[in-house]
Amino acid sequence: MSSYEFPFNERIRTLLRLEDLFGKLHHNIAKSLAQEHHCAMMFMLQILDVIDRAELKADLIQELERQKNNMLGLRGNPQISEKALNDILDKIDATSTALKSDNGKLGQTLRDNEWLMSIKQRAGIPGGVCAFDLPSYHHWLNLDAARRKQDFALWLTKLNPIHDAAGTILKILRGSGARTKYLANNGFFQQMLAGAKPAQMLRIELPDRCPCFPEVSANKYAINIRFFGLDSIEKTKKCEEEIDFTMVLCNL
Repeated sequence: MSSYEFPFNERIRTLLRLEDLFGKLHHNIAKSLAQEHHCAMMFMLQILDVIDRAELKADLIQELERQKNNMLGLRGNPQISEKALNDILDKIDATSTALKSDNGKLGQTLRDNEWLMSIKQRAGIPGGVCAFDLPSYHHWLNLDAARRKQDFALWLTKLNPIHDAAGTILKILRGSGARTKYLANNGFFQQMLAGAKPAQMLRIELPDRCPCFPEVSANKYAINIRFFGLDSIEKTKKCEEEIDFTMVLCNL
């Protein structure tokens, strides 16, 4: 099953970007080659760009507190596992505490690291991190992999609360909607939203061998989904057939 997620507001868009970057960061840190750790460094520096917005920390804490209050309202519900509820409440509390304990702007400790910032500055230039541009970085990439992983572990202590917050909020969001099957005629589907609670994210699931992919446009009145295929590696084409898919409208 292939899944596609489309955020409907900037907050969820930011969380999805962070989730994607953290996934790629951790994947490459787990490897050992210098090229893989270079990729990890680039993803870590991109995370610093994404979290640069001053109010993001307050937004995350506010959202976690809102979800905590929602979860507390589920106590005593016979359809809800008390253990699962307590586990997620504990996770919310721990994540919120970690965010609050990090004084100042998110990731500021890493921004105060002159060496990391010298890499970040050069990384914005195509081919700008060659050995002759950043000999210290070239030296670091040629250190033992265990040493590089140790450095990443230290840097990530300042980023892990952000990763945990994004993951917790998105996990709750993904579990908030019901999966419903639909049929797109001639590669197009529309659903009106009048009177419905505004969705924060749309999730579309397609069979693994489906030759098409969705593109979504939405406003407060309707969701429009158009399916396309790859005619070649140069352009896309509109799918004209009937397409079975599953859709989830997620609301926090």
